[in-house]
Amino acid sequence: MKTLTEHGGKRSQKRGIPPLIIDLLQRFGRKAYDHHGGIVRYLDRQARRRIAQEIGASVIRRLHEYWDAYIVQSVTDGAVITCGHRYRRIRHG
Repeated sequence: MKTLTEHGGKRSQKRGIPPLIIDLLQRFGRKAYDHHGGIVRYLDRQARRRIAQEIGASVIRRLHEYWDAYIVQSVTDGAVITCGHRYRRIRHG
């Protein structure tokens, strides 16, 4: 797992996003640039399929409450700046 900034660590703890989910987001999450120096990673349908193939379908079923999570990483060093739960669609492009 890449490093978390101090702010990223606080946000993940406050918003209830465990380190396992942050790791899955970093490994399998789809990228979208936020045009402010960050990369937003989130789990879309294809990412969930890759997780199911590599780790197992039971993981998908047990962790369903976290599939709306996202992280924002720094473009320069990949550190996790912040994380949260999506309530709106992430636009990519």
